[in-house]
Parts: sequence; C-alpha cells; structure tokens
Amino acid sequence: MKNHRGKFVFAAGVLMALLAGWRGFPLILYQQTQQPVDFSHVVHQDKAGMKCEDCHTFRDDGTFAGIPALEKCAGCHAQPMGASAAEKNFIATYVTPNREVPWLVYARQPDNVHFSHIEHVKLGKLACERCHGPQGKTDKLRPYEQDRISGYSRDIWGHSMSRMGLRPGDGKKMTDCESCHQERGVARAESCLACHK
Repeated sequence: MKNHRGKFVFAAGVLMALLAGWRGFPLILYQQTQQPVDFSHVVHQDKAGMKCEDCHTFRDDGTFAGIPALEKCAGCHAQPMGASAAEKNFIATYVTPNREVPWLVYARQPDNVHFSHIEHVKLGKLACERCHGPQGKTDKLRPYEQDRISGYSRDIWGHSMSRMGLRPGDGKKMTDCESCHQERGVARAESCLACHK
C-alpha cells in the first residue's frame, strides 16, 4: 500500500511539473513589447471610413508595401484629430519631426521565405484575415511577442504551444501554408524555391 502511494505522489508531481512547464515556458520564451503607437483599426474604419487598402497597399511591381509609411498618416494627422494624449504624442513624436514609426511586425517571416501577397490576395482571392486574423476589428494593438531564441514573432508559431485548434490567422509556419493549400485544392509547389529564396 505504501509503495503505491509513493508512486501516486511521484506521478502527481511529474504531472504538476509538466503542467507548470507547459504554462510557464511561453512566459519565459516570449518577450512582450508594446507597439510604439496606440493605434485603433476600429476608429480608422468606422469613424474615418477608411478601408484596409487605403493604408496597406501593393507597389507598382506587385509587391506588398506592408505597414504604411508615415506620409499616409501625416495626410490626415498634420494636426491632432481629437484631444487624446496618444494622438498628441503621435503628432509630437512622429509627424512633426517626420520620423517613421518603428512598428513591430507580427508577421515578419525568416529572410529565406518568399510570400507573394498579390498572388494570394488578388489571384487567390484570399482574405487578409485568413493569415493575419481579425486585426482590422481591433480597437487597440496587442503587444508584440518575440521569441527570445529565434528573434521571430510568436505569430509565426501561433499562440497555442501544442498548435492544436489554431484559428485562421494564428500561425504562419510552413505547415499552415501547406494546410491552406490542401484545403483549397492548390497543387503543391514542385520546387522548394517556389517559396524559399
């Protein structure tokens, strides 16, 4: 009887250690940093009537421009639009000195990965939310979480350590791309160089 009790206590201890590690490891692995500007997609869409493509555009050569340059913001924000401290800080810190905002990019891929936005958005008619999640419906930007080992955003791996039950926009690993292609009946690339340069 005493022998079984010791095994039970040992098994319970191992289980508790695993659960604590499973819960605690992401807290140690990821460093959180707030975005430099308190930006609201909701205010820009609902109150200003802007569309995603007003800020997130394609260049003439078809490549994605990504995060908008300050000149896009400065057109409307030459003077404060409202009385909030965040708006005044944005004007004083970035617009007036004509200093680009050092945004932390959630979806930055490794340098050897080539992703054609125009191919997926225009030709494949893929909604931005499929890869980026509901960013356009946010009233506040969430913290950027950087993997302390690889230096990449947590958005690449996804927010579930087990990667089970990932929603669209939660994970940008190669397997996520392959799953999406499989769901849509898109043939696999015949060469690694189609996606990796």
